Amino acid sequence: MSMVIDNIGELVTNDPASGAGPLGIVHAGAVVVQDGRIAAIGPAGSLAADRRIDAAGAALLPGFVDSHTHLVFAGDRAAEFTARMGGEPYRAAGIAATVYATRSADDETLRRLVARRVRRAHEGGTTHLEAKSGYGLEVAEEVRSLRLAGEVTDDTTFLGAHVVPAEYADRADDYVDLVTGEMLAACAPHARWVDVFCEEGAFDEDQARQVLTAGIAAGLGARVHANQLGPGPGVRVAVELGAASADHCTHLTDVDVDLLASADTVATFLPAADFSTRQPYPDARRVLDAGVTVAIASNCNPGSSNTTSIGFCLALAVREMGMTAAEAVRAATAGGAAALRRTDVGRVEVGARADLQLLDAPSHTHLIYQPGVALTSLTLVGGEIVHRRPNTGGT
Repeated sequence: MSMVIDNIGELVTNDPASGAGPLGIVHAGAVVVQDGRIAAIGPAGSLAADRRIDAAGAALLPGFVDSHTHLVFAGDRAAEFTARMGGEPYRAAGIAATVYATRSADDETLRRLVARRVRRAHEGGTTHLEAKSGYGLEVAEEVRSLRLAGEVTDDTTFLGAHVVPAEYADRADDYVDLVTGEMLAACAPHARWVDVFCEEGAFDEDQARQVLTAGIAAGLGARVHANQLGPGPGVRVAVELGAASADHCTHLTDVDVDLLASADTVATFLPAADFSTRQPYPDARRVLDAGVTVAIASNCNPGSSNTTSIGFCLALAVREMGMTAAEAVRAATAGGAAALRRTDVGRVEVGARADLQLLDAPSHTHLIYQPGVALTSLTLVGGEIVHRRPNTGGT
């Protein structure tokens, strides 16, 4: 069956050629969805379909593309979070607690936890998620994490190089050999991407380059956890190896910004992580003004960003990082798609996947204007309704 969402007050297309401003805004519009794709776009009242939803003047946007998550985990680290709020610094070593909890959970427990996180993401307007491994850190467990992640997304990332596990303490190079050898061979069939945490306390520049080079040779695209806790080589390695994105980018030097501006590596900001770790917020204005493509993602994980709310991230980006509402929304939609090198999501155009969110608000600005309010009243993934509040429009 076809479906038309009619009487849209503000339609965000992300195509400046289709409408006003960088978001390509069309007023008084309608969108037809058929066979999981956007079949037509036109003025309100001009399109027919088997089923009709009346937007009643509300805003329709592309679904958020969350290009950085760690969805597959068990346990929580609330005590660690409480200590940080009391002044303790963030330490990457806390990941070990999640590794233990995740290894101890059975498949059905992890499946249930992942499904709950995906449902919450859908309720917040997110329609596409990348999901990493990285809480297994042994061959069978990393494969399991990627297999479970693959049940909910087609953008899975092998992050065996998250931290050095306890059993390899003081033998980081031996662990890197495992990651780039047996572990990569087992995990590559289940992944689209390879990632590495290039940071003090995790993996140094040479180790990160070794991991990424091996992943690329195995046919995976590259991503990098870069420059989160301080200035470092992460961005440089990402650009050098043609990574799709450098994620975190909390501490960027002028050289880092120039490198990103000269490449097609997306700078992915994770403001909820900066909130949780009490890090300074990155200066997104400086990066945008340099011409760098920017994404915003949730970094959903138990230690440093236990949220699926892109709306929360948008509010932080505008309030703390110097972004406009339009720039933030674009970063969380088209920017996320660019970070995953996808052209089928993050936009509203004929032929694109029908990943859409309808707001209980007249414009995208309300995502920031009403922070903390659940504004998404309807979410479609591939044309299927995955979240709908009662009394949302008519059929």
